[in-house]
Amino acid sequence: MSYLKTAEEKKQLCFTYLAFMLNGVLALSIGSLLPFIREAKGLNYAFAGLIVSLHSVGNLASSFASGTLAVFLGRKKSILLFNACYAIAYVMILYGNGNLMLALAFLMTGLARGASSNFGNYTVNSIAPGRAGFLNALHAMFSIGAFSFPILLTLLTRTNAEGWVYACYFMIAMGVLSWILYFLVPISESEVKTSEKKNDTGVGFFREPLFYLCTFTLFFYLCAEQGVIGWLITYFVDTGLLSDALSQLMASVLWVMILAGRLTVAALSGKVKKEKLLLVMGFGFVGFFFWLLFSKSTVPIVIGIMGFGYSMAGIYPTTVSFCGGLIQKYSMAWSFILTLASLGSILMPMIIGRIAENVGIAYGMSSIVVVVLIDLALIMALNFYIRRHQEALTE
Repeated sequence: MSYLKTAEEKKQLCFTYLAFMLNGVLALSIGSLLPFIREAKGLNYAFAGLIVSLHSVGNLASSFASGTLAVFLGRKKSILLFNACYAIAYVMILYGNGNLMLALAFLMTGLARGASSNFGNYTVNSIAPGRAGFLNALHAMFSIGAFSFPILLTLLTRTNAEGWVYACYFMIAMGVLSWILYFLVPISESEVKTSEKKNDTGVGFFREPLFYLCTFTLFFYLCAEQGVIGWLITYFVDTGLLSDALSQLMASVLWVMILAGRLTVAALSGKVKKEKLLLVMGFGFVGFFFWLLFSKSTVPIVIGIMGFGYSMAGIYPTTVSFCGGLIQKYSMAWSFILTLASLGSILMPMIIGRIAENVGIAYGMSSIVVVVLIDLALIMALNFYIRRHQEALTE
């Protein structure tokens, strides 16, 4: 916090962190709720995969639209407009009739999530450009929210599966609270507009190799992240590897380890070069996913989840931190990075759902192997580029 210059910046950071924690609760609840929604509404694998992907479609659309709309409405009005979708979406999940209404609700959760992600990452990058510790702390707050919900859901459903309905009521309340927090974030729109005028409003970032390396690293990371998070509980339950309650607990274990990993990376980012941290995380990300995939009993599964969550934790925020210069230089760069990268989280759940419908959920989860290997290759390429770029600067 000592890095921050003004009291307003400190307030912006605090309220943004709190709102991002609730974003973790609201956005990641869909993976935990999916088995209950699928059972209650009689959904098949293919349609379940479709609505998880619609969440990602909304995420992608608002990642771009919220940044663009902020230029015309201001950042405060833009985030309030999109964030209101959370509470409305969970009302629709509870009381809506038919698959169309359910699909629209999942789309709206994505609209709220994408806008919150855009707002949070943009705000922190603006306050502390290129500082991976602040970004990892932001995403650590997301992790706190994400691991909290599966625990709550387990408590509500352990004696009665219908308890998921009360969890939705809780989500509605959290959606309202999230909106209030964004309403309280201090933003001077005149300062935002002045800052945007100083930036290049063109698309010169398309000529930057760093733009493509970061974007595709994030694309394949989000393929794996959304594939695992969206289908993990369903995979354990439907294959019979774990009980319903233990499967929900594993989702919390995953996010506890993601939290631990992000705090570790935040602490180390000032002592160890970011590119080295990213490379270590990349190898752990791949290695522990293979461990998890081939685990068939409880103890190895727990070890696999812990290692996978800890390893993947800092990949997204650390990669985003490499974009700090581009984001400051080009006002449209972040919207394009976030939008293009988010395509990965749209495609993968649908691919897994389609494979699961045809040959089984185990094969669907196995398809993630391809994307984690590609992501590791891109992390290695990004690492090489950063080291070469730094060497060029010192010559």
